[in-house]
Amino acid sequence: MNNKRSKIQIIIAILVTIPGIALHIAGVEMVPPLEAFVAGMAILGASFLILWACDVVQLDVSQTLAIALVALIAVLPEYAVDMYFTWMAGQHPEGDYSHYAIANMTGANRLLIGVGWVVIIIIGWVKTRNAVCLEKQRATELVFLAMATIYAFIIPIKGSLAWYDAIVFIAMFVWYIIIASRRPCEECELEGPAELIGALPIIPRRAVTIGLFLFAAGTIILNAEPFSEGLVGTGKMFNINEFLLVQWLAPLASEAPEFIVAVMFALRGQTGLGLGALVSSKLNQWTLLVGMIPAVYALSSKQLAMPIPMDNIQMHEILLTAAQSLLGVVLLSTFRIGLWQGAVLLFLFLGQFFLSPLFDSMAAKGINVINGDQVHMVFSAIYILFALVLIVIQPKRLAGMVQGFRIEIDTCVLPDLDPTLIDQVMLDRSPDLIGLSNGEPEKPVGDSPAAEDNENKSD
Repeated sequence: MNNKRSKIQIIIAILVTIPGIALHIAGVEMVPPLEAFVAGMAILGASFLILWACDVVQLDVSQTLAIALVALIAVLPEYAVDMYFTWMAGQHPEGDYSHYAIANMTGANRLLIGVGWVVIIIIGWVKTRNAVCLEKQRATELVFLAMATIYAFIIPIKGSLAWYDAIVFIAMFVWYIIIASRRPCEECELEGPAELIGALPIIPRRAVTIGLFLFAAGTIILNAEPFSEGLVGTGKMFNINEFLLVQWLAPLASEAPEFIVAVMFALRGQTGLGLGALVSSKLNQWTLLVGMIPAVYALSSKQLAMPIPMDNIQMHEILLTAAQSLLGVVLLSTFRIGLWQGAVLLFLFLGQFFLSPLFDSMAAKGINVINGDQVHMVFSAIYILFALVLIVIQPKRLAGMVQGFRIEIDTCVLPDLDPTLIDQVMLDRSPDLIGLSNGEPEKPVGDSPAAEDNENKSD
């Protein structure tokens, strides 16, 4: 039954890509909303295919190469749209493409924390009435996310996103990959369509995996332009701010598969795993995606002297995104994040999301209070102030992240709990590793699988 469902999922993912491929190759002219929808669905289907292929590839390559490939390929859907805008900005520096590139990047990053992280936190609280606990190995992601966030504040301060910034961000990403590749190997557990593909013999499995990669990558690259231009055209057609469409709608199509997988983990009780996946995604976008923007712009414009053109609005967008990232890192630095922390992230995200266009529309009607850009500045200050207060109140909360440069164990850190409670958590998680008072391991009882296994062995 599961195999049948997995086959149906693969077929559906492939089928939704066909219209976008066929219509683009045939050169069919469509109205912008339809063009954006068809191309967006193609990118969505291809994103699922890439996600499943990334899971399977871990069976056939070394751990180091698998980590690098998954990190690079899994984020291709997000990068395709942003890199199209960035490339066009180099070709047409007088246009708005550079603004769209920054909008898409900042929107994708803020959605991950303001919506993605919060949904996992809420699911965890509903299911367990407890905070979500991250594995200690996630210290690696957190410490590099903190480093990238600190450097990101420099961009609005100096007023540019230049080629040397690309070197810094990409170097952080490479450094993270090197450290992550040195972690102890863990058994790869596949589920759904990935499990179906992974069960194939070696040669067919590799052929299917490579085929999915090539097909999905080609689909994404082919539909990046019509999807991007369709969004911009839709905004102009209906007199909607195309900047907002690019910022919030474009990331939904590319990030939906990662988000759905994280939610599935959370619904199965693996909230730490689901949140950890979104933390990794945030790191990839906040390092490699940001670094690729000035790099691609330099290639497109064929010069290094002038950075990608941005005005104060784009600088403030980056500042707001960095401020949100700072608070997110500080809240997660204890490796536990509960409902009230999630409520703070959600409240602040919704505040800047709704109030900014509201005040812009009021200003357009002659009601001058503050504009949307000033709203972003206010929320940036709130994010930063909140983070600083938490650090001042509990300065040692950041110490655990430093271990991210060397951590090799999968342990949950509960710094706010009594040590006896930590011991109890460890006992619950690993009863077979903790001896009883007589020095003997705990004996399985009842009808547990372990007890049945022992009975079978005795037979």
